[in-house]
Amino acid sequence: MTIEMSAGGPIATIRINRPQALNALSFKLLKDLSDAVDEVAASNARALVITGAGDKAFCAGADIPELMDRNLVAQRDGALVGQATFTKLDRLRVPSIAVLHGYAFGAGLELAMACTFRIATAKAKVGLPEIKLGLIPGYGGTQRLPRLIGQARALDIIMSGRTVGAEEAERIGLVNAIVEGSDPQTLGMQFAERYTGFSRCASSFARDAVQRAFDVDLSEGLRIEADLSTLAYRTADAAEGMQAFVDKRAPMFKDA
Repeated sequence: MTIEMSAGGPIATIRINRPQALNALSFKLLKDLSDAVDEVAASNARALVITGAGDKAFCAGADIPELMDRNLVAQRDGALVGQATFTKLDRLRVPSIAVLHGYAFGAGLELAMACTFRIATAKAKVGLPEIKLGLIPGYGGTQRLPRLIGQARALDIIMSGRTVGAEEAERIGLVNAIVEGSDPQTLGMQFAERYTGFSRCASSFARDAVQRAFDVDLSEGLRIEADLSTLAYRTADAAEGMQAFVDKRAPMFKDA
């Protein structure tokens, strides 16, 4: 299988298992990835960790031979499939963590940017090299990268096609942390644990409020925050959390 997934515990995992092709994203793999995200969404998982098999790459990009000799309609449809898959991940109710332990180029970096967080080992190398092929990113790279690191830095990376090392990626905010270890899944789960002890309702509202801040002006963003904070206040988890604070005990959230 090109996608291996588990969603039986508090932290779901998805592993791209195509190491012989540096975990390149074929259209079949995109479909399998989309289905796996659906399974995670339907589970009781509180976080998702995404890794790539092998020791060389998280995901080295799209499957280039598949992109050749396609007519314009097929090519645009393919771009929309990739965008839809990554948007589904972006809108997942629980936080997702991409573990970049090697190459994350093109569609691989676009996949990582659709996750809530990105962590990297020191050997990670990332970039959007499509310009070197006479192309531009098509799975969300031109939209998510400037939202993460700003327009000027995004244009530099996209228009030069250059490779960004782990230290620079952390410095400019493209990855959240550089981590040490040899097993990507373990690294991802250790990072994910900090987000799993809270109400999924509150976590979802908080993420929604922050994400929508980039699409509206401040006054509208404040209205959204007021609405979502009021919804959070009305949940059973909020009542439990406040009572637990008064009782000086750990809360028992039920995601309701």
